[in-house]
Amino acid sequence: MKSTYILIIAGIILFLSTGHKHKQKEKIRNDFKEFFEANHADGSFMLYDQNADSYIYYNKPLTTEMYSPASTFKICNSLIGLETGVIKDADFVIPWDSISRSYYLWNQDTDLKTAFKNSTVWYYQELARRVGGERMNYWLKKSQYGNADTTGGIDQFWLTGGLRISPEQQIDFLKALRNNTLPFSQCSMDIVKDIMIAKDTLGYVVRAKTGWSVTSANYIGWYVGYVEKGGNVYYFSTCMLTRGLDDTYIRNARKEITYSILNKLNIISSNP
Repeated sequence: MKSTYILIIAGIILFLSTGHKHKQKEKIRNDFKEFFEANHADGSFMLYDQNADSYIYYNKPLTTEMYSPASTFKICNSLIGLETGVIKDADFVIPWDSISRSYYLWNQDTDLKTAFKNSTVWYYQELARRVGGERMNYWLKKSQYGNADTTGGIDQFWLTGGLRISPEQQIDFLKALRNNTLPFSQCSMDIVKDIMIAKDTLGYVVRAKTGWSVTSANYIGWYVGYVEKGGNVYYFSTCMLTRGLDDTYIRNARKEITYSILNKLNIISSNP
C-alpha cells in the first residue's frame, strides 16, 4: 500500500512538472503587431525553435484557423508530382500552353525549380491534372496535409476549392519534411528542400514558399518555411490578413513582416 501511494505522488509531481515545463516553452509576443500594422494587415505569426523545443506566437488564436494554402501547397504538390513519377526531377519541363498571362515569367516553357521560384500556377495545375484525383487524394491523406479536401476541381482545390490548412499545420508539415518523416522517398524530399531555398548565406539558409488567395472576408498572404542556422532550425509560418490591397503589395508585405520578426529575434541579420 505504501509503495502505491509513493507511485501516485511521484506521478502527480511528474504531471505538474511537465505541465509547468510546457508553459515555459511557449511565448506570446504582442510586440510583433507593429510589423503587421506597418503593412496595413492583421494576421498571425508562429515560430518553432527546434533545439529549445519552444514556440513563439503572435495572435495565437489565429494560428489554428484554417485557410486556403494557395501557392504554399506547391511544397506538397511538388512532393506528390515527384513521388508519382509525373515529374522526374527539378529540371523536368512542362511546355507552355501558349496562353498569355499577366505575369510575364509564366509565359514560357518551365521546369520544376523555376515554377517553384516564380510560383507558376499553370505548371502546378498541369502537374495536378497528370497526377489525377485518385492519387492526389491518396497522398494528401497519407501525408496528413491540412484537411486533405480536394473538392473544387483537380486543378483548383488548393486555390479556390476545399483544401484548408492552419499556420500550426504548416509548421507541422515543414517539420516532417525537414526531419524526413513524411511518407515520401528521400530523393523526392531532397529535391523539394533544394528548390525551396530562398536565401543562402554564410550564416544561415532560408527555405520557404509564399502564397496568396482571396476570400469574401480577406486577402490572405502566406510565407512559410524554416531557417537553418548554427546547428539549429527555426520553423516559421506567417499568415497576413488584409482587405483592398493588390497582389503586388501582398507579395512584398508577407516577406517584410516575416523577415522583420526574424531580425528582431536575432535569427537572421538582414532582409532578403
